[in-house]
Amino acid sequence: MAIIRSVRGFTPQIGENCFLAENCAIIGDVVIGKDCSIWYSTVIRGDVNAIRIGNQVNIQDGSVLHTLYEKSTIEIEDNVSIGHNVTIHGASIRKGALIGMGSVILDHAEIGEGAIIAAGSVVTAKTIVEPGSIYAGVPAKFIKKVDPEQSKEMNEKIARNYLMYASWYKE
Repeated sequence: MAIIRSVRGFTPQIGENCFLAENCAIIGDVVIGKDCSIWYSTVIRGDVNAIRIGNQVNIQDGSVLHTLYEKSTIEIEDNVSIGHNVTIHGASIRKGALIGMGSVILDHAEIGEGAIIAAGSVVTAKTIVEPGSIYAGVPAKFIKKVDPEQSKEMNEKIARNYLMYASWYKE
């Protein structure tokens, strides 16, 4: 069973139809929407500040979400895919974005709607990633704009696929 722990008077709130892997940890001031999946060895640590996760979000294996005490929060909107081994520290991820495997998103960065962060990228503090763009590298830099419909379709497909994968574990 997933580790769900209260801290400092905050108890995580989990929406309907969510898959929580047995060894994920969800701690403190965390609110997760419906139809989400939190995969193996993921840590969502809302002990020092708030973490808000929308609907149909998948946070894949080994990812870590945390914030700065009284300085940053995490906001992840609907239909976002967070790849394996991603670190998000006090950032905002807008609707339909895709965060590639092994990426790091630092405090007060904002990932725009439908944006794609390439695998292994580091989005430094206070970076604004424009909607519908691809950023890559260390530090992450603008690569190109993507067709908004194509990006939306691809990112929503990934989000739907993870909802399907999660259903396999309920059988």
